[in-house]
Amino acid sequence: MIFPYGDDQVKGGHFPLFSYALIAVNLAVFLFEVSLPLPLREAFLMKYAAIPAHILRGEDFYTLFTSMFLHGGWMHLLGNMLFLWVFADNIEALSGSFKFLIFYFLGGLLAHAAHIYFNATSVIPTVGASGAISAVMGAYLLLFPRSRVRVLFFVFPFGIPAFIFLFVWIFQQLLNGQASLHVATAESSGVAWWAHIGGFAFGVLAGIWFRITLRRPGPPAAVAYRRPFR
Repeated sequence: MIFPYGDDQVKGGHFPLFSYALIAVNLAVFLFEVSLPLPLREAFLMKYAAIPAHILRGEDFYTLFTSMFLHGGWMHLLGNMLFLWVFADNIEALSGSFKFLIFYFLGGLLAHAAHIYFNATSVIPTVGASGAISAVMGAYLLLFPRSRVRVLFFVFPFGIPAFIFLFVWIFQQLLNGQASLHVATAESSGVAWWAHIGGFAFGVLAGIWFRITLRRPGPPAAVAYRRPFR
């Protein structure tokens, strides 16, 4: 398995206040979630998770937001927060905190829209921040393609250009998303692949917008500096 754990950092950008706050809130909500007795935990998840069939009936729209802060287990939480930790701070540093927060939630909503489109009749609850985080990754591809991502392959650390890491990641999502169309439900694996794809696509479009509106001397990637990999 390959896990990212760091990247080149933006020099002199905005402090990534909301990137860190989102991690803290996700962790706090999950700790509350697991503190509940099992019956209450299940009821809590059913109330605040997004269910495609309910959304299309015009019900429980608030779950499109609340579900972004819920997770199905420790590995689900830690995986999402690791990706948020690695990729979000550079986007916020470049865009500014409030623009980043709006972008993050719009990415989550567009990810929901993609998932619901391919799972219109599903009554399986959807939880997790991965749709919004996928949008962050899509924007990162446009804004910092030459940044180097530190990854861990089992116990071996090495650096890889961001555009290679992200192309491989989205290619895996596309393969799994396509495969999910040939089974009874796209959630048979327990992963909302099309939420990842939809979020990433929105992030790429937002990255183009950021490049135009936040233009400065040189490409946006020029604000990144290289740290030696250890």
